[in-house]
Amino acid sequence: MSSVMSVSRAEIAGLSDIVTMEREPYEKAVPFHSTAALLDYAVSSYGATTAVHFQEDADPDGAYMTWTFDAFQRQCIRAAHLFRSLGVQREEPVALLVPHIPSALFALWGAQMAGCAFPINYLLGAEHIAQLLRKTSARVVVTLAPCESLSINAQAHRAAELAGCVEHVLEIDPNERNPQDASFQRRLLEYPEEGGFQNELNPDSTAALFHTGGTTGLPKILRHSHRNEVHTSWFGACYYAMQPGDRILNGFPLFHVAGTFVYGLAPLAAGATLFLPTLTGLRNQDFIKNAWRFADKHEITHFGCVPTVLSALLGVPRLPGQAKAIRWALTGGSPLPSELAQKFESQCDVAVRNIFGMTECAGIVSIEPCLAPRHPGSVGVRLPYSEVVAVPLETASQSRLTAFCPPGETGIIAIRGPHVSTGYLDPTQAEGTFTDDNWLLSGDLGHVDKDGYIYLTGRSKDLIIRSGHNIDPGLIEEAFLKLSDVSTCAAVGEPDAYAGELPVVFVTLKEGAASSPAALLEQATPYVPERPAVPKRVMILETMPTTPIGKIYKPTLRALAAETKIRDIIQALSLPDTVSVQCSAQARGVVATVNIPASLDDNQFANLKQTLGTLPLQVDFLRG
Repeated sequence: MSSVMSVSRAEIAGLSDIVTMEREPYEKAVPFHSTAALLDYAVSSYGATTAVHFQEDADPDGAYMTWTFDAFQRQCIRAAHLFRSLGVQREEPVALLVPHIPSALFALWGAQMAGCAFPINYLLGAEHIAQLLRKTSARVVVTLAPCESLSINAQAHRAAELAGCVEHVLEIDPNERNPQDASFQRRLLEYPEEGGFQNELNPDSTAALFHTGGTTGLPKILRHSHRNEVHTSWFGACYYAMQPGDRILNGFPLFHVAGTFVYGLAPLAAGATLFLPTLTGLRNQDFIKNAWRFADKHEITHFGCVPTVLSALLGVPRLPGQAKAIRWALTGGSPLPSELAQKFESQCDVAVRNIFGMTECAGIVSIEPCLAPRHPGSVGVRLPYSEVVAVPLETASQSRLTAFCPPGETGIIAIRGPHVSTGYLDPTQAEGTFTDDNWLLSGDLGHVDKDGYIYLTGRSKDLIIRSGHNIDPGLIEEAFLKLSDVSTCAAVGEPDAYAGELPVVFVTLKEGAASSPAALLEQATPYVPERPAVPKRVMILETMPTTPIGKIYKPTLRALAAETKIRDIIQALSLPDTVSVQCSAQARGVVATVNIPASLDDNQFANLKQTLGTLPLQVDFLRG
């Protein structure tokens, strides 16, 4: 363990602070060559204070466990020695199919010391996980032992078997307090708590692999260097004004970069305590119901979560004077509607700060600094020593970027800096994302204003293109979120033979609300700023499809919109009820499968086939 390093963490409130900081050489501002070195600095500075608080259940008066910085690092080092004993060498991945609990963190940072870490979304199918393991030649997998509340184990073992490359599967006991003898936790005790292989690491060493994408097709696998992860973790703490004694609730999974770095390593770098909310995190609805009580009892200062959790917290009663320590709600993972931020600040008296992040740049493109006023609609300012620009759509596909939008003009947001990854394991996947001159194309539409604040207007792939007219779904969503009965909403394109796409909107209602689709459309239409963007259909859902971190999953909604459209066509053609359709979101887009009964005559089938053939999506027919 090193002696205390003299490092100053600057407070950042805006672009002027960033420019001032950049006058220093980068190596002086960020003097850490690896995540292990950053952790070593935190231990040297804050060793005897609490690094991690793990809430064992959703009872505010229930049991919890804590680890000091010293104890935390010792466990990480033991994990590194364990992985080395299993043959893991520098740059070799340790696959992690684990929830966000303390022993998973020991495995994560220990893997980065011994080889590299590969957090995997454990909600993927076994075949999918197996492909990821096979593609990275992972020989060691860490997963959760059998557990009723979180079923990961069987899927992990099945994936390891299918992969054909896995030699060792280690199991973390979900009972952190009293783990079984053969568990990962018990095995750690067999290894030394000193060392850590820091001398093997440098800023360009591979720290981790992350997979990007959703549940359709094989996600791209991305390489993070230690420089990438140190950069976002160090400056994330500065932007969020994290200090020793603060408690940061981290509601993100470990396979998400926000959970690992933005609200994970960043608090530790600042000497703050990382608060982990039970085995299932913020998917634990009982924890959400008691969130203000937890915040009050444990003096939580920062609440890190996705916008859908902020929406849920609006429905949780908060007593006067309760949770006085909480200063900021930090969002990530999906866009933050301005209407939601305003409601939360007004009702809860907690400041909301937005972020724009990508896996490809270790979790942060820009942050709204906690020490600056909130700029409604903005995702904040760039990180120090980085560049964020808007690129004209017509030139964004070039291998080198030569044209940039002036302040206020919309284009594709591009990023360059020490946090940007060198690319995917498969370099053929880089086209359209990484340029030859080291720019990362986000795929997000937006602009940078004269003060350096970044504003996103939507995803280029989420644009609804109606007869050549680009419609930003955010315009529709903001309009519906103004309505008192609407809890969440998402606008997508419905396939149309004439216009290509027509805007439709899906909503969930607040508890007790009973508005009809027609009433919602009537109320929201005046708020939609352009006539072509007025939805042609409003659909009310019981629950919104989401990703594992709670982000609304629009591919499922596009499939549902297409399915509804085709059912309308079937009905309009007066075809029998035995003609059915099912649409699915796949890597190539929405695919419709229409089941044709044997009783349907040839003329009816030909008419249906011709009509559906005019829609801009793939339609497969299955004849009974």
